[in-house]
Amino acid sequence: MSHFWKCIAATVVAGCLQLSNLAAQDTARYKGMTVNLDEVIVEAKRIGFDVNSFIKRVEEDTTFYRAFKNLHIVGFNADNDIRILDKKGETQASLKSITRQHINGRCRNMEVTSQQVTGDFFTRKGNYNYYTAELYGNLFFTNGTVCVDGNGETPENAGGSMARHKAQLKQLIFNPGKPVKGVPIVGGKVAIFDRDVMRFYNFSISAENYVDGTPCYVFTAKAKPDLNRIDRGDVVIDELITWFNKDNFEIVGRKYALSYKTMLFDFNVKMNVQMTKQFGLLIPALVTYNGTWNVPFKKRETAIFTAKFFDFKASE
Repeated sequence: MSHFWKCIAATVVAGCLQLSNLAAQDTARYKGMTVNLDEVIVEAKRIGFDVNSFIKRVEEDTTFYRAFKNLHIVGFNADNDIRILDKKGETQASLKSITRQHINGRCRNMEVTSQQVTGDFFTRKGNYNYYTAELYGNLFFTNGTVCVDGNGETPENAGGSMARHKAQLKQLIFNPGKPVKGVPIVGGKVAIFDRDVMRFYNFSISAENYVDGTPCYVFTAKAKPDLNRIDRGDVVIDELITWFNKDNFEIVGRKYALSYKTMLFDFNVKMNVQMTKQFGLLIPALVTYNGTWNVPFKKRETAIFTAKFFDFKASE
């Protein structure tokens, strides 16, 4: 489900170990990256934990993005809650529904078992009236019967610039840390492992239990708080925290915040994703989103949504 890029040379810098009553820190170098380690990781490193290999695994992971595509090949129930907010933070349009995705071979279709809509969530023709709602529907809803190819991929029916922009936006949101081809200004600024970008971040590795109690290694990247105005303008990912299962290094959760502002557009998005393992596949169990977008030729859009997935089935 994942693949690795060409191996990147890395060296470990000795002599930077500091111990205190509360924690210990060590320094590792990964293409010039300085990484702070908590006391647990320092001890693990002494008995074989490879810091550079772990960072390489974080950088090259594709399973997180793939997990969302895995929703196309399993059946599930979904609790959908999407709200569009006005300037005062009040709900001006919303959709709350329960849906059931059915799987038959390589094909899927969706049944709406309950739905409540408020405001102008849909146009008079029944289309989505908001970009966030359209993105949500494109990700998690199915219109009619849709089939995947032999590689488990769903062919894009729509062509043109709009389909391309949606694909880029999905990659930006659901594959943070990787450069996004074809996205002007922002595309390369999200590549936090590139030498020119990593200098804007503080990195750390720690050990803690996830919210469900799973023992994890935690990789954190946070924009440095003391960046000057010019450097701050090159930061898109404000925070990226990923929890990896200690036993198998699978992602069990990720939290991240993205923001950027220019004269033409701006956005500020926060997301939290909790994973589950079903039928040997990594699949989202909970996705929360809180974000605002202001793009050319459209009104500013602020929305929050929660998607819960459960009662998974391999086929029906």
